[in-house]
Amino acid sequence: MNNLIDLSRHIPTPEAALTVAYTPIHLPMEGRQPLELRLTAPAVGSDLPIVLLSHGFGPSNYLPSKDGYAPLAQFWAERGFAVIQPTHASSRVGGLPADTPGAPFFWRQRVEELKVILDQLPEVERQAPAVAGRMDHLRIAATGHSFGGHTVGLLMGARLSGEDFSDPRISAGILLAAPGRGGKDMTEENAARFPFFDVDFSTMKTRSLVVCGDADNPHFTTRGPEWHADAFHDAPGADALLMLHGVGHGLGGIAGLDARETETEDPDVLEAAKRLTLAWLQTTLDVDRSAWANARAAIEGPASAVSNIIIR
Repeated sequence: MNNLIDLSRHIPTPEAALTVAYTPIHLPMEGRQPLELRLTAPAVGSDLPIVLLSHGFGPSNYLPSKDGYAPLAQFWAERGFAVIQPTHASSRVGGLPADTPGAPFFWRQRVEELKVILDQLPEVERQAPAVAGRMDHLRIAATGHSFGGHTVGLLMGARLSGEDFSDPRISAGILLAAPGRGGKDMTEENAARFPFFDVDFSTMKTRSLVVCGDADNPHFTTRGPEWHADAFHDAPGADALLMLHGVGHGLGGIAGLDARETETEDPDVLEAAKRLTLAWLQTTLDVDRSAWANARAAIEGPASAVSNIIIR
């Protein structure tokens, strides 16, 4: 029950179920401190699809870590997914020291960290006994917000200077307010500061959903909110664009409720984001093949005020 939502109630979604969470889980990484994770999963059930959730590089100290993005992570876990959240090397609270090569963004390390999780799923389960043996290692999605969307895009096949970072173990992904085209599409100052944003989405063939806010005016480019939708237009695997109305980079509150990342707090839009991304994951990972179609039908009615979907 949420008294703050109205229009998004029309988007169907399963009832919430009890979850369990393990934190911190530690995974060894060669030549550096261990990688810390949070795992949130249903308390019962088997063959749970896995969702990796990559945090952004936001202004808060703790949300860019395993301890952020509770609105999304908890919602997905309550409805059947095992959600794994790393504290990336770029995190202020638990990342690598500022004098480490690659600082402060550590874009290569971030990609490697998600691959390490995939390499060590048995170790994740060993440290989370209530979830051990219950995760489906063949159904894995990667999702990322903002800079996390850049990380996930590389995992799904976007290339940088021709280099391939893709991982075939990722079968689907969601880009949430991810950076658009780099290079000449950015201001001169930002193109120099973020050369790693100059990715080629045309090689991103993994099935993906692109999510944007129509009031998300990026400071990296002179273009408007449509910059965040570039992956939808360029990537052959992007099959849908979810546009959330009236919200900016925080998409109504996905990183945290009442948080600095949430420049526009909108419970109805946040609920739409949670329900629609869940429905896409359910259908794409063969949990409920009708979920995405049913959710799309719902936003053609009253819920159209909070979002719309463009299908390729």
